Amino acid sequence: MKRGLLGGVVVLAGALIWLLLFWQPQSGHEVPAASPMNLAEAPKGGDFVLNSYKGEIDTRALRGKVLILYFGYTWCPDVCPTSLGFLSAALDQLSAEELGEVQPLFISVDPERDNLEHLKSYGEYFHPAILGVTGSHEQLGRIAALFGAAYRHVEQPSATDYVVDHSADIYLIDRQGRLLTTIRHGTQPGEILNAIRAVLNNN
Repeated sequence: MKRGLLGGVVVLAGALIWLLLFWQPQSGHEVPAASPMNLAEAPKGGDFVLNSYKGEIDTRALRGKVLILYFGYTWCPDVCPTSLGFLSAALDQLSAEELGEVQPLFISVDPERDNLEHLKSYGEYFHPAILGVTGSHEQLGRIAALFGAAYRHVEQPSATDYVVDHSADIYLIDRQGRLLTTIRHGTQPGEILNAIRAVLNNN
């Protein structure tokens, strides 16, 4: 009996050690890298039109500026605030001239809850240059596919009814409208700053 009990303790201890050393749970709000949206061919990006409090935003009208895209939603509890906080810290390090040559766009994938005025205040909370935009799910799905992004609504029994799992990369579009750089979630502000400047200096 004692030998059986000892064996059970050893097995449980081994399982606990494995959990502590090797298990890496997903955050629940970022789509893992192996999501079905991953493409065999690298995404190329593309032009799109979405709505903002300023009216329609057509990326073709923004030629000559470096675009910084981020897909998320304002009810996001952790991933979006972290990403936008890091991006904001990078933008703060740009000179006034550099800042005038970039346009960060926060693309909301939750148009039901994120109206245009709310997107305005949310984007500007992190940085005055960040413009919140959104559109229909048909538009958003097409745009996400262009950049290799992914999102899905997940029902939950809470006051918010659902969360939106989403990829959390930052996409840098050069002055000619080409997707040039993808910055992974968690990249530190200094590295984001260097990447933005590299695109600004890429002629």
